[in-house]
Amino acid sequence: MQDRFIHCIANMPAPLADKLVPLLNHDFAGHIDAKQIADLATATHLPSEQLLLKLLPVAAALAKPPISEFYVGAIAKGKSGDIYMGANLELAGEALFHSVHAEQSAISHAWLSGETEIEDIIVNASPCGHCRQFMNELVAGQQINIHLPGQSAKPLSHYLPYAFGPSDLNITPPLLSKQQHEFALDSSDPMIIEALDHASLSYAPYSNSYAAVVLETKDGQTFCGRYAENAAFNPSMLPMQMALSAMARHNRDFSEINRAVLVESSQGKISLVGATMDALHTVAAIELEHIAIDPIS
Repeated sequence: MQDRFIHCIANMPAPLADKLVPLLNHDFAGHIDAKQIADLATATHLPSEQLLLKLLPVAAALAKPPISEFYVGAIAKGKSGDIYMGANLELAGEALFHSVHAEQSAISHAWLSGETEIEDIIVNASPCGHCRQFMNELVAGQQINIHLPGQSAKPLSHYLPYAFGPSDLNITPPLLSKQQHEFALDSSDPMIIEALDHASLSYAPYSNSYAAVVLETKDGQTFCGRYAENAAFNPSMLPMQMALSAMARHNRDFSEINRAVLVESSQGKISLVGATMDALHTVAAIELEHIAIDPIS
């Protein structure tokens, strides 16, 4: 079991702790599939909602909050029945807009894993306005059930009435729905090809600035992030922050990064290169490789 989970396991009921320990191995990064969830429910005799609430300390253990020192864990339950954990991430000494909220982390985890719809969000603190707006961008966002400790579940529409979302800007389909954008790029570099694949799946209906980041560590592992825009603009999630959040979930130190690639559309209304470089230079002393790609009309 990873050291970061020792404290939360020690404070769990024994039946749940005993079943969780084998799952929290070296490779665990916050994903538990539907069958494993069913097995945990059977072993602990806990209803699904109570079980997921009890798993929140595991999600919170994924957090890296050097500024606030406030550990937030979130769980996104997909339509598949799988759950995807996320946690808040802050970059020490850097502007607060580089932070990743726990709900963003969990949702991006689900998206990168191929999930196309989120049905439930479980979180250990009431979602802030930023996260409510981010969730509203999702497929059936207003119907997503929000679960908080000690409270009955309520849909996002309860927390975000009179919401402004993609439909107000005539945008369909929403975030997490299957999308594919085609770009022209001639490269045999596996890392650049991986970035291109993720850029083609990114969500940028307001700026058309489809983009992705791939980070490579010294052992050859790669961690990806896609751009996820928002109708309210500011709650958009940058691909670098998504990639760093993925690294944090996998318990990898940012000092292990030895290569970083940003691929973005040459025809977008904005560029993410400045913000991406700022975040990268905060965590690793390497230069960003920036590649502009042309859309195929």
